[in-house]
Amino acid sequence: MNWKTLSLLAALACSPALAQAETGKLLLTGGVSSITGTAGGGITPWAVIGSNATEGEWGASAFTTRAVTHDYALTSYGAALGWNERVELSVARQDFDAGAAVALNGIAPFGVQSGQHIRMDVLGLKVRVAGDAVLDADSWMPQIAIGLEHKRVRPGSLQSVFDFLGADTQSTDVYVSATKLVLDKGLLLNATLRSTRANQNGLLGFGSAAPGRNSRSLQPEFSVAWLLRRDLAIGAEWRFKPDNLQATGRAAGLGAALREDAWRDLFVAWAPSKNLSLTLAWADLGRVVPGITNNRRQSGAYLSAQVAF
Repeated sequence: MNWKTLSLLAALACSPALAQAETGKLLLTGGVSSITGTAGGGITPWAVIGSNATEGEWGASAFTTRAVTHDYALTSYGAALGWNERVELSVARQDFDAGAAVALNGIAPFGVQSGQHIRMDVLGLKVRVAGDAVLDADSWMPQIAIGLEHKRVRPGSLQSVFDFLGADTQSTDVYVSATKLVLDKGLLLNATLRSTRANQNGLLGFGSAAPGRNSRSLQPEFSVAWLLRRDLAIGAEWRFKPDNLQATGRAAGLGAALREDAWRDLFVAWAPSKNLSLTLAWADLGRVVPGITNNRRQSGAYLSAQVAF
């Protein structure tokens, strides 16, 4: 992905000429920006189209997110465009600080540099194919969208580790999401089914050499949010993930050193105005390469800010 694309969309996100929506959606019903840039929760997409725009309008959003766990840190930022409450195009860049973990057992034989960062670019496309979360709030019909996320990771000096694992540096996730808004109860429910080859969301590449898994697998993701008032919501997410690398690690005599766990979080989202939302969460990413983190679970704080028009 050309980095100029992200810069352009970020600029457009703040352009009054493009962002035509004046009133837009009910607060928080358009979700927030996930770490991959698409609208939804923090770690999983929803079927909603991001920004404040409704039918017949263009809208845009931009976000930045910071998550810090015991041994790692992740910074993500990007922008999205929404059109006609039908189509969403998003771009994001992730910067994963793996330096602390590398320092714990110095995987020097692979030539990994200290203070290593892994960077990943994500280009997303989402299309609403059925339903309307607000207009169909009094019926059983959810809003349904299909989407894709093309990911390209730049591992730096960890490329030798990727080669050892047999992991690719780019791949495309495909997903379908269904979002149901029970408006009279202030409840939003979402289920997503993802076809993916990603290891740790792609930060450790895609697929694995035999006997690990190199093919796609279907992984479910769930979100629930409760609107306490029009500008405040609490909720939880759970994202299942493939465990592509563990068999490869076991065959190399590493036991469960490459195990991958589900991600989950508990969040509070606040919209002090129609153009700004802030999300604070406690995130549990499970064990992320437990062989170099003394088997610690990676949990910690997650903070995200989004502007939308």
